[in-house]
This record gives sequence, C-alpha cells and structure tokens, in this order.
Amino acid sequence: MNEKKNPVYSNTDTSAVKMSEEEWKKILPQDVYYIARMKGTERPWTSKFETLKDKGTYYCAACGNALFQSDTKFESGCGWPSFYEPISKTSVIYTPDNTHGMKRTEVQCGRCEAHLGHVFDDGPPPTGLRYCINGVVLDFEKAKEIEKKFNEKPKEN
Repeated sequence: MNEKKNPVYSNTDTSAVKMSEEEWKKILPQDVYYIARMKGTERPWTSKFETLKDKGTYYCAACGNALFQSDTKFESGCGWPSFYEPISKTSVIYTPDNTHGMKRTEVQCGRCEAHLGHVFDDGPPPTGLRYCINGVVLDFEKAKEIEKKFNEKPKEN
C-alpha cells in the first residue's frame, strides 16, 4: 500500500483526486505510474492477483478507492485478474478506447481516473461482463470478518 508516500491514498475518502502528471510521478511507484497514468499494460500471467482466491476487497493502487469485491472475481483465462462487476456504480468510469485498431471500453478509477484495464461483454452471469484489470494497479485487503471469526473459534484441547 502507498499511504506513507501518497497523501491522497485512502480506502474511505471518495472525493475526486485531481493532480498533475508531475505530482503523480513523484508519489507513485514506477510500475503503477506506467499503468495508471500512461495507460500501460502489464504482461499477461504476471499479476500476483490473477489466481488469488482470498476473500476481500480490491482497491486502486494509485488512490485507495474501492473497486471490486473478491466474490465478483473469476478465472477468465485472459492472463489478468478478471471481475464481473465493480463494487459500485461510481467506483469505475468508462471511456471509449479506439487505440491499436480496436474498439474497446477502457475502465478507469472513479476517484482518480487511473487506467485500470478494459471491460468486455464476454463475462459470466449475472452481468455478462469481464473487467480485465491490470494487477499492478490493484491493492488487496483480506476480509477482516472472516479472519476474525476464524481466530475466535474455540481451540480444542
């Protein structure tokens, strides 16, 4: 997580973040800056989140905005972490992307407009959508309730 160097990072603040590219460059790790601000793409099958099955919440690595719940994550086989639904209607925004000779829909963070990936209409029910997201721009926090319940179970002697 980026809280120490990054003054805008918050898992609770939903106010829009507007900063210059120079400011972003100073506070983001180079790999996050490249994807989030330069609209880069990480190599497929390199994300630590692609096969992660833990329960919890995925956040924007640039600003801390809540993006996806783990129960909407699925194995798509595309090489990037995939989800069928964002956490809320305002957690992501959609932008037409006609680069590389393709018509796609870019997915950006609803708080800081970081590039996250793209959304396609070949996902599973109930939405039929596949949010193909760069793992570099995700932070993950394990669900605390599950962990707490597990730790509270009486230990057998």
